Amino acid sequence: MDRYEVLIAGAGPTGMVLALALAKQGIRVCIVDQADGPGTTSRAMAVQARTLELYRPLGLADEVASAGRPNPCINLWVRGKRRAQLSLRDAGARLTPYPYVLIYPQDAHEQLLVRHLEAAGVPVLRRTELAGFEEQQDHVVASLRQAGGADLQVEARYLAGCDGARSFVRRQLGTGFGGGTYDHIFYVADVQSRGKAANGEIHLSLETSDFVIFLGYDDRGRGRLVGTIRDTSGDERGDAAGALSFKDVSHRAMASLGLEVDEVYWFSTYRVHHRVSDHYRSARGRAFLLGDAAHVHSPAGGQGMNTGIGDAINLAWKLAAVVRGDAPDSLLDTYEKERIAFARKLVDTTDRLFSFVTAESGFADFVRTRIAPTFASAAYGIGPVREMIFRILSQTTISYHDSPLSSGVAGRVHGGDRLPWVVRGEVDNYAPPARIDWQVHVYGQVYPDLRAWCDRHGMILREFEWGPEHEQAGFCRNAGYLLRPDGYVALCDPGASAQALEDYFCDLDYGRFRVCMPRPAVL
Repeated sequence: MDRYEVLIAGAGPTGMVLALALAKQGIRVCIVDQADGPGTTSRAMAVQARTLELYRPLGLADEVASAGRPNPCINLWVRGKRRAQLSLRDAGARLTPYPYVLIYPQDAHEQLLVRHLEAAGVPVLRRTELAGFEEQQDHVVASLRQAGGADLQVEARYLAGCDGARSFVRRQLGTGFGGGTYDHIFYVADVQSRGKAANGEIHLSLETSDFVIFLGYDDRGRGRLVGTIRDTSGDERGDAAGALSFKDVSHRAMASLGLEVDEVYWFSTYRVHHRVSDHYRSARGRAFLLGDAAHVHSPAGGQGMNTGIGDAINLAWKLAAVVRGDAPDSLLDTYEKERIAFARKLVDTTDRLFSFVTAESGFADFVRTRIAPTFASAAYGIGPVREMIFRILSQTTISYHDSPLSSGVAGRVHGGDRLPWVVRGEVDNYAPPARIDWQVHVYGQVYPDLRAWCDRHGMILREFEWGPEHEQAGFCRNAGYLLRPDGYVALCDPGASAQALEDYFCDLDYGRFRVCMPRPAVL
């Protein structure tokens, strides 16, 4: 029987990123997937700034960014005229190294991940179905069914269900998946187009309840159309969707973009649900749900694939720490606590947004065509509002303030925050360290006791010469900021003391750094 530390069901972006992140941390992992190979068509197109930030320690960010097309703005159209333009580059230039939405087809994305998995030596068992699994006290026994081959069993300490919206792992766990199904059928089409909107940017029509967005691949009219067709059949299984063609698409919304389609290279339809799993970890603790297996929602906003990748990065370092014996099993409980709250908020937000852009009434049309563009243009002219919109879209607003791993405040930075990005001269505080691990940042001068503690425990310590850029970003001079392996701030200590780090890891029962020095008696 083959034995792995983590078995992953599903070789989509979520499963492959999880495997790569685990392999980078020395964890033996295997992926199983029913498909013959990576996807050849693409629904997910948008790679958000936070995903690219999370990709930097994996060595993926530069390659993905150079392979895709940065879209620096979103255009809102009504009756053939552009009524508003929202510049992402202006909004995000101070916030992230990636102030844009990257358009990168999922099929190309998956092929890139496959190459990195091969280089890392991670096996991907294709045409192999997870047919069953049983959780034991300290491991999982999984039954695999191979196409044209013998069935086999494998053993793993943990199982990760990255197997999509119809997740076998979720069904076997009996976890609820509350929510609903939209009346609309979604379509995606790769097209060659011409017109005012065929300039390689993102364009959204607000004219009718037939939602449509055009994502430009280049400035010569090649791009992706994503839109809706209202279905009145009452069929939630998707049979009606499969019978539709591009001729069934309403061209009124496309005309509103000033867009004419000359050729359709690929067309597909599908049903969209809005659901969140009741739990992300099994009751016995050996199985987890990630990506579409844990949450599905409207594609409005380009959040789905990015959220799944965020799940993978969050869980990977925790699994690695527990498997290595550095941390207690309870660390894995923080995965659900941190990620499920964001998924519920995201599903609610995208549901409201989608309901707005597809509402059918004279009043809804009036709001979409008259009020929304004017309001969006005016609001986007206000700096803080512009940054807030970018933060939400780019997922750089995600924080874990309520996590038991988050503690302290120093300056305007709180435990649980995404680390503020700062470049001073040629020094980038997001530059990835030599290994995926905990690290301490000090913006100013490192105190001797902190330096000695970090040296003694093998903690990565980065000292940045203080400058006005750090103050503007919210840092406190000479304070200590403990960063988790996924780059989120765990502890903020204005005093930057070794004792604060010792207390933090002692409370967490994190064995690798825990010495638990006696605390002074309170008199």
